[in-house]
Amino acid sequence: MEHELKEIIRKCDLAIKQEDFDFLMNYYTEDAVLVVKPGMVANGKAEINKAFIAIAAYFKNSIEPKQGEMMILEAGDTALVLSQTLLASDKEETTYSMERKATYVFRKNTEGEWLCAIDNSYGTELIGIDKI
Repeated sequence: MEHELKEIIRKCDLAIKQEDFDFLMNYYTEDAVLVVKPGMVANGKAEINKAFIAIAAYFKNSIEPKQGEMMILEAGDTALVLSQTLLASDKEETTYSMERKATYVFRKNTEGEWLCAIDNSYGTELIGIDKI
């Protein structure tokens, strides 16, 4: 049986592709953290929403994220997701890798729904970077 987080992540990827960031914010905790790029972090839903708008503009409103292989490690109300994240876009040149080994942390809220608390599509690539 497929873990329910895989379906949630698929919905989030589709929301990013469709630039439905209001819908996307339903899947983040209030205090969530998004690694926008190495050296830049967005904190909380308002900043994360603005960051996704900027990311969409950077990729000429054509970004399409997909997940490849995925491993989910669950402990109580917390889950670590290790995922091969693939980004497609019309933007020909970018300084950022379009294939990443992402790390996501999800927590269940009081209603039992999984919400993303840490969204780090760069994964361990951040190790060795002076400032996050």
